[in-house]
Amino acid sequence: MMTSDRKGHKRGHTLHPDHSYLWNLISVILQIDRLPHRLLRTKSTLWLLIRDLIWGLSSLLVGLLIGLLIGLLVGLQPTYAAPNPIRLTLWHGVNPPENREVLQKLVDRFNVAHPEIQVESLYVGQGDQQIPKILAAVVGNAPPNLLWYAPTLTGQLIELEAIEPLDNWWSDFSGGEAVDPALRSSMEWEDRLWSIPFSTNNVGIFYRPSLFAAAGITELPHTWGELRQVAQTLTNPAEGKYGMLLPLGKGEWTVFMWLPFLWSAGGEIGADHLVSPAATQALQFWKDLLDDRSAILSPPERGYELEAFLSGKVAMQLTGPWTLRPLQQSGVDFSVMPIPSQRTPATSIGGENLFLFKTNPAEEQAALQFMEYVLSEDFQTTWAIETGYLPVNLASRQSQTYRNFVAQQSVIQVFLDQAKYGRSRPIFPGYSRLSDALGRAIESVLLDRATPETALQKAEKRLEF
Repeated sequence: MMTSDRKGHKRGHTLHPDHSYLWNLISVILQIDRLPHRLLRTKSTLWLLIRDLIWGLSSLLVGLLIGLLIGLLVGLQPTYAAPNPIRLTLWHGVNPPENREVLQKLVDRFNVAHPEIQVESLYVGQGDQQIPKILAAVVGNAPPNLLWYAPTLTGQLIELEAIEPLDNWWSDFSGGEAVDPALRSSMEWEDRLWSIPFSTNNVGIFYRPSLFAAAGITELPHTWGELRQVAQTLTNPAEGKYGMLLPLGKGEWTVFMWLPFLWSAGGEIGADHLVSPAATQALQFWKDLLDDRSAILSPPERGYELEAFLSGKVAMQLTGPWTLRPLQQSGVDFSVMPIPSQRTPATSIGGENLFLFKTNPAEEQAALQFMEYVLSEDFQTTWAIETGYLPVNLASRQSQTYRNFVAQQSVIQVFLDQAKYGRSRPIFPGYSRLSDALGRAIESVLLDRATPETALQKAEKRLEF
């Protein structure tokens, strides 16, 4: 069993992002991300597998690993803001790069105010790219102190006994009352508190008003049928113009963007079932847009990129308020609408939470101070205004500074208004497997390799193994 104290951890050193190749190699060796789900139930099973794998390594591979570790140690650069500060690492996948600059500014502000605690912010890739690195760090007993990640990872981290519950700290933390209670479901599993919200958002449809006007569209769509008609009106293949961009891929981004359509059709997803009339209907609607030639697909696993929208190749794109800053900097016209509904309005609640990893008491207490800072009104207001995310702190949302910002940015009000229709993705331990199966089903339909019914049946069968 792993202990909560990382013996032998070198204070004053942090992992340079350029050494991500080492974690990739370790994850390949361990094959963690390929292990059947039932084998991830206990860490004792993991350690037995790791032991057997290590015993089976050839001397050549061992030598290669030693060489890589030496290279890693040489590249470690100690930095000190005060004599013997407590050094923490924060892993994240903040995107786009402009938002990473905002995060770094806020981290620097904390470090200046707390010279005895120094937080290093490390970008470790987008969500799907982070999983092997996170799991390799956990089983290698070298996790980050803090992880910025979607709360859907909660169950898996609990199973691995990698994170600390936050109940005792939360009960003594006076700032907890200011956190939006609608986010509570993303923080709790089986009556324990496992993370805090870093920021929140939801999904809407950004559109180009100038392209709508040029096509003679004067009213925004409110239903799926109206959205389909508007997309057709905006499309002119001869000129390379299309109504909408749909995200291609089997990763979490595609699932996140598709779930509002499932929920709007009255559907649900569970730990062991995906097939339903609503799921079939939601998948068929995306396929209809493609069959009409009024929608095009993004590059694989890059549905978040804005190039087609900015160039005018597409007039509509599913995304969220985090894209506000790059859109403003682009100089193109844009606005946003709620996702048109089938039976009921729906959107996906997004945003990331902060997880506290098991390390040692001193580092954990220091990390909790940083978590309090993240939830503060000052942090949340600055982060929201400069990135477009919505504040998780209600005092921040109601502050004059933020209200002035919203008055100047009408698109933000759309996301604030539709938050009441938002749904959070499940955080139970098997969600990553469910998401992978569902993502594969969506991708196969978009690529016209399967009908919605067949794709969903195949996905559900995958969950049985």
